[in-house]
Amino acid sequence: MAELNPKQQIAVEHIEGPLLVLAGAGSGKTRVVTYRIAHLLNLGILPSDILAVTFTNKAAEEMKARIRILKNAHVLACTFHSLGARILRESISALGYKKDFTIYDEEDSEKLLKNCLSELQIAEDKGFARKIRHQISQAKNDLIDPAQANVEFRGIYELYQQKLENCNALDFDDLLYLTIKLLQTSPSARLEYQNRWLFILIDEYQDTNLAQYTLAKILVEKCHNIFAVGDPDQSIYSWRGARYQNILNFEDDFPGAKVVALDQNYRSTNTILESANALIRHNLERYDKKLWSDLGDGEKIKVFIAQNEKQEAAFVVGEIGKLGRLDETAIFYRTNAQSRAFEDALLARKMAYHIIGGLSFYQRREVKDLLAYLKMVVSNSDLIAFLRTINLPKRGLGGATVEKLSLAATASNQPIFTFCEEALKRPDLFKLSPKQKEGLKNYVQTIYSLREKRSECKIHELISETMGLTGYLEYIQEDCETFQDRKENLDALISKAAEWQNEEPNPTLPHFLEALSLRAGAAENANIPAVKLMTLHNSKGLEFETVFLVGLEEELFPHIHSEESIEEERRLCYVGMTRAKKKLYLSSALYRYMWGTARFMKPSRFLKEIPQEFIENLSLPSFEREEPFMSSSLEFSPGDQVVHKEFGVGTIKTAYEGSFGLMYDVYFSQTNSHRTLVAKFAKLQPFS
Repeated sequence: MAELNPKQQIAVEHIEGPLLVLAGAGSGKTRVVTYRIAHLLNLGILPSDILAVTFTNKAAEEMKARIRILKNAHVLACTFHSLGARILRESISALGYKKDFTIYDEEDSEKLLKNCLSELQIAEDKGFARKIRHQISQAKNDLIDPAQANVEFRGIYELYQQKLENCNALDFDDLLYLTIKLLQTSPSARLEYQNRWLFILIDEYQDTNLAQYTLAKILVEKCHNIFAVGDPDQSIYSWRGARYQNILNFEDDFPGAKVVALDQNYRSTNTILESANALIRHNLERYDKKLWSDLGDGEKIKVFIAQNEKQEAAFVVGEIGKLGRLDETAIFYRTNAQSRAFEDALLARKMAYHIIGGLSFYQRREVKDLLAYLKMVVSNSDLIAFLRTINLPKRGLGGATVEKLSLAATASNQPIFTFCEEALKRPDLFKLSPKQKEGLKNYVQTIYSLREKRSECKIHELISETMGLTGYLEYIQEDCETFQDRKENLDALISKAAEWQNEEPNPTLPHFLEALSLRAGAAENANIPAVKLMTLHNSKGLEFETVFLVGLEEELFPHIHSEESIEEERRLCYVGMTRAKKKLYLSSALYRYMWGTARFMKPSRFLKEIPQEFIENLSLPSFEREEPFMSSSLEFSPGDQVVHKEFGVGTIKTAYEGSFGLMYDVYFSQTNSHRTLVAKFAKLQPFS
């Protein structure tokens, strides 16, 4: 107990009644939870009377290990889903299932849904089963049964649930959905589990969804001894069902509850904490608390406003080079696609890096898919690119057929694509069914079309054309959960091509593919000190001596798709800032390539919410853009109407000199959109 501060000690020594522990970032939450369990055991409470619920198996195992070290006792620490599975294994017969039920994973669930669609004579469009599975998952986590479901998928949901029961199977969401149904419909089961655990601890309470929250409430209904730990300022998972209101409503849900705020931080300097405190105060829906530290003020937060994302990446990597400790340094970004510029800069400086929670940019599936198509545009003989693209999207050519094609091409001593051309001209050369022949013909004609486009397109335009002509964009839309992330990675590939063309004296497609192949081949080495790259969501729970939080621009961070969730975006920024121990850098770019076009980016509102007294500005004297461009070479003036090949008729609003030369801000009335265009790339024509 001597190791605890006064507020930690109050939390640990609390015995009966509901308690909410507001555990600020770096405030010693894990120690409080484990010491509290140890304290209960010291009082003679049996290990079997205690239940600790976490969000990950890793957290549960760590908690059990810490308790064993402190007290050599075995307390049940598990995830919500593991708890549900345990209860159902014992008591599911009350719901009409057998105790030896099987648990279906996502693939199993999707296959069963396809069977349901077939039985209901509903056409299974691309990705439809996956979309329905996602909707059913959301419904179960919101405790909506088939009878209450949206009429559009009620019939599918009912049949799917009936088939699961017929198979004596549960999907992953049933582990909570059916547990709650059991406890709500069986008084004996409800009483049994309310009596089993007299002290219940819930970790990361701010991340509970409706099902998890409901299960917790039912279990503590009799004993009232709930010990909830969490921080509403770190609630960043609403996109997967988390309801931060659960923690804000704790005192209403549990009358007489006590609240203890752990506000002493053991990780960061006071300057970092004061800045994070100032930022999060702009949120209205929160408990008021202010983190502090006795680690001293430390350095000011360094802010850098770059001309473009390449300069931003060069600055970050340059600073990392000065700091030295790669393994204690991290780069956080809002979207996975942003890693590309930083990977390029790190590779150029031969600095080791690891992508946390994902693949390096050039190893991502969608990037490799598009590059494989570009390789087929260049070459008739690239077998690996052919094998990757021939059935992408599906063309009715199975693995066995493709393998036979490859072997036949080798036997005839012809490049694989040449052999395919010949096979279409000479039916005797290779046996194909009508469906297979149609699929191969479609593939060959697609490559022909792309080769024609190559002669009239720039590389970044060719990538866009490839996505359209091959149907690849529609293909990745089949997975609604990953579509946005994958689309942003393709956007980053297009931007990379546009940036590369602008810098190369002779930008050819083979040269571009060669440059990217060299980058892709620079494999990560997990055994050497390396910079950590990750999304802000993946940074939660981690800490580093130095943190670079990049891409702080409106529509990027806060993200364009989260305008209605601005408070959650701010919480995400707060989480990122409070990962830093000693040094924190915040950066943004004035211009950023998006789909091959350089756009003017407005610095994030979050930068302006941090008091200037905590900031050291390493860039421009202000966050403003350059002065309007004044030159006799100006082709168009504000007010002029122009025509863009893709965007149509627009009106010039401003012209100015940027990092890419002359820039125009143009308003296009047909789409009600403003775009920032690079004059030398945009090929604007006067409208007459």
